[in-house]
Amino acid sequence: MSKILWVDDEIDHLKPHILFLESKSYEVSTCTNGLDALKVIKNTQFDIVLLDENMPGLNGLETLGELKKSNPELPVIMITKNEAEHIMDDAIGRKISDYLIKPVNPNQILIALKKILNTQNLIEEKTIQSYQQEYKELSNSLIEVNSANDWISLYQKMTYWELELEKLDDQVMFEIFKNQMKEANSEFSNFIQKNYSNWITNNIDTPILSHNLFKKKVLPLIKKKQPSILLLIDNLRLDQWKIISPLIQKHFDLNDDECYFSILPSATQYSRNSIFSGMTPKQMQEHYPKWWKNDNEDGGKNLYESNFFESQLNRLNKNIKFSYNKITSISDGKKLVKNLKKYKSEDLTIIVYNFVDMISHAKTEMEIIKELAPDNKAYRSLTLSWFKNSPLFEFIQSASKEGFRLIVTTDHGTINVEKPIEIKGKKEMSSNLRYKSGRSMSYEKKKVVEVKNLNEFELPKTFLDSSFIFAKDDHYFVYQNNFNHFANLYNNTFQHGGISMEEIIIPFATFSSKNKF
Repeated sequence: MSKILWVDDEIDHLKPHILFLESKSYEVSTCTNGLDALKVIKNTQFDIVLLDENMPGLNGLETLGELKKSNPELPVIMITKNEAEHIMDDAIGRKISDYLIKPVNPNQILIALKKILNTQNLIEEKTIQSYQQEYKELSNSLIEVNSANDWISLYQKMTYWELELEKLDDQVMFEIFKNQMKEANSEFSNFIQKNYSNWITNNIDTPILSHNLFKKKVLPLIKKKQPSILLLIDNLRLDQWKIISPLIQKHFDLNDDECYFSILPSATQYSRNSIFSGMTPKQMQEHYPKWWKNDNEDGGKNLYESNFFESQLNRLNKNIKFSYNKITSISDGKKLVKNLKKYKSEDLTIIVYNFVDMISHAKTEMEIIKELAPDNKAYRSLTLSWFKNSPLFEFIQSASKEGFRLIVTTDHGTINVEKPIEIKGKKEMSSNLRYKSGRSMSYEKKKVVEVKNLNEFELPKTFLDSSFIFAKDDHYFVYQNNFNHFANLYNNTFQHGGISMEEIIIPFATFSSKNKF
């Protein structure tokens, strides 16, 4: 039963209204002035306050101001005879929950109360009903899905439901969804295993992949005298994108919000180099050995992205004035904001922003990040908090004012891993937890996608007999030595490089400035 405090200097005239609310199972207490109301609220907990605006002594707005100092979250419905706009503005500015004009009838009050007190319950009920109806359709889609576009559509729907269901108190429904997501990822791994080779080697039914992203999606958007920004936020999943995108849309008009497929391995040195070079990993190794490093080689693996990009422009015979900017610290981000206007003379400003990737790696290495981001929901929340307060968001807001076109994407996503796979191999075997390259590797075959013929997946060759394996679902590789220690260390961390919808189906969005010049 919800408890209401009704404050009105003519409360005796409202007896029929009070009886009506009590018949609807509300408990109603009353006061005739603001001072008494503040004393009662101090000693009694209420769910909502109905507050008359025009009272002798402490008026409604003054009472509201005092009430919000001690009870800022307590909902207040202001009731007044005065329709003056400045009164409404003042009340709204003091964070009232609703505003009713006298005379009010009981049903008006009932609707206002339900809207405030029962909204969450009504939303939960509707969300559960809608997902229950959609559950069967999603299950049927898993049986029928047979193309890259089908998988993109399915993953977008599942991302939508994950974001909706996580808002509920009903964890049973969310567990049902998580099981459906695992089933979908299992089928997705089978789909990639069956189709990836044809995509990357034969161009059969090929979706947009990392190595053709620039040519097919970015290049057509670049116009002379229209400066564009290509913003690549490293390691950004679709669900993370969906929660930061509304902030960008306050400053830019959204043109397209799509997805494309990361190449394999879905890891930075492969996918991001592929985006900028316009090549597969095998082609990069063959044509630019001085810029390409294999997993077992020392040194940075993404040091030549700008060089790769310039070589791609030369192959495409495109004369584009561009700059390449990699942001790995707050000071780098602040310099980016400071230098914004100089980028207006460029056709394309490339920005690689590494913060989300750092969160992912920090969760593996730091206990405090594990506590801050124990699951997908918290990981999204941490991403949103960072973005709101980052120099990157400041840069985006300023870029809109300056009339830039904005293209936002990523190189790969990440998945929260929970099931270790024991692996053995020679010492030069790669260290990534979601894929391995090396020789004489031993593992449980049903949990991985094996690639013995590297040409089929356009993968680089380290040794004549080297191979690649990719973890499916939410598995991760752990060496045989000290297995339990490392299995526990990496359990429930966000990893990338393997085969899952979260790692491979990733966002690509385009925006135009709200400021038209």
